[in-house]
Amino acid sequence: MKVALVTGASSGIGESTAVELRKAGYTVYAAARRVQRMEGLAAQGIRVLEMDVTRDESMIEGVKKIIAEAGRIDVLVNNAGYGSYGAVEDVPLDEARYQFEVNVFGLARLVQLVSPHMREAGRGRIVNVSSIGGRIYEPLGAWYHSTKFAVEGLSDSLRLELKPFGIDVVVIQPGGIKTEWGGIAVENLRKTSGGGAYAGQVKQLAGFFSQMDRASEPKVIADVIVKAAQARRPRTRYAAGFGARPILFARRVLSDRAFDALFLGAMRRFA
Repeated sequence: MKVALVTGASSGIGESTAVELRKAGYTVYAAARRVQRMEGLAAQGIRVLEMDVTRDESMIEGVKKIIAEAGRIDVLVNNAGYGSYGAVEDVPLDEARYQFEVNVFGLARLVQLVSPHMREAGRGRIVNVSSIGGRIYEPLGAWYHSTKFAVEGLSDSLRLELKPFGIDVVVIQPGGIKTEWGGIAVENLRKTSGGGAYAGQVKQLAGFFSQMDRASEPKVIADVIVKAAQARRPRTRYAAGFGARPILFARRVLSDRAFDALFLGAMRRFA
């Protein structure tokens, strides 16, 4: 059986991905800080693993455990991440750095730890969960979008580096998904910039995020990840979920100013 490691697996996309990979026949290690929230996964035969992607020793020990037990890692799904919103003027740089630690450096460190095993085996697949936010932008989301733009660029370079060793690198770009992400982003947004000069934009963006009840279920992205993991020749990018494809199309065909106007016009509807 092929072996998969999925990070950020205590809820949302990560949890659903662990379940769907298990159904597809993989031995799945579901990793997250909150092990107690993964009891349901363990009941389905998924091996739960405590892992904090901001702590190097935690990632080292986690990968060592998988290799000791299973002898291999065929698929790495880098899903751990969160959205911290607020005006650049207001967000403390320590918070900005922490978001990079979770969304970028934790991902990169796991690649460093897992890729030697894949290289030795002559095969492997690294699936990095980015976002349509790695291609577009919005006010009050500069640090989050910066991390996702970084994931996109890192993944492109990594794809070329690992190609000679039979390792594929795939980027997943979710659109609107029903997860805890939106609630966390709005909470941070209001706490950081809700009472200052940017309060009007906060109200608009929070209203914009309130439309997440129209978003797709996490399984939509989990199914795409399984597809990317199993494809003989996977695409370099998969966009899925509510609004993903039309938004990315608009970004591709519109000028920066036209896209600015489109996004700001959508936000004004929630003023």
